[in-house]
Amino acid sequence: MDGVLIDAKDWHYEALNRALNHFGYNISRDSHLTTYDGLPTRDKLKMLTKAYGLPTGLHDFINTLKQSYTIEYCNQFCKPTFNHQYALSRLKSDGYRLAVCSNSIKNSITTMMSLSRLDEYLDLILSNQDVTRGKPDPEIYLSAIHTFGIEPHECLILEDNEHGIAAAKSSGAHLLKIGVPSDVRYDKIVDKIKEIAQ
Repeated sequence: MDGVLIDAKDWHYEALNRALNHFGYNISRDSHLTTYDGLPTRDKLKMLTKAYGLPTGLHDFINTLKQSYTIEYCNQFCKPTFNHQYALSRLKSDGYRLAVCSNSIKNSITTMMSLSRLDEYLDLILSNQDVTRGKPDPEIYLSAIHTFGIEPHECLILEDNEHGIAAAKSSGAHLLKIGVPSDVRYDKIVDKIKEIAQ
């Protein structure tokens, strides 16, 4: 979702730093993009504890603060995008089943999907709360594939960051790499499906 359907990387960065700043911690923008991008907040906090000594007793409170700030940014900035509405509505009418599998928590996903008016096209939403291991582990994708009753080679995953890409590849599904959310277009997805079918 983040970086694929929603341009939310900066929201997560700002929200986490706002929460961390209360305790004198900070993640640089470069570090967030190169090291922490796409990981669940709980994993980011564990990494900060290991690298910088962030007390583990603060994890739950910082996580709660971060999620609250994320929803604040969502309500401020998350809007429908024509390309995504068109792509998902066409894919849905073509008979494809659509899932969002995100390392975000369920509340963030459902809020963003609702505000962007994409929720009506989705058959399944899986969050980091639905799995024991977040991306780069493939568990979330394998769970979606199992739920749909298909095989990995019958699935196309759109991913934008190294953790998600690793999870997609490990699942055995096909992968369409996304640079920025505006890359998510119906024609591009259909072209990839045709390529796979050859």
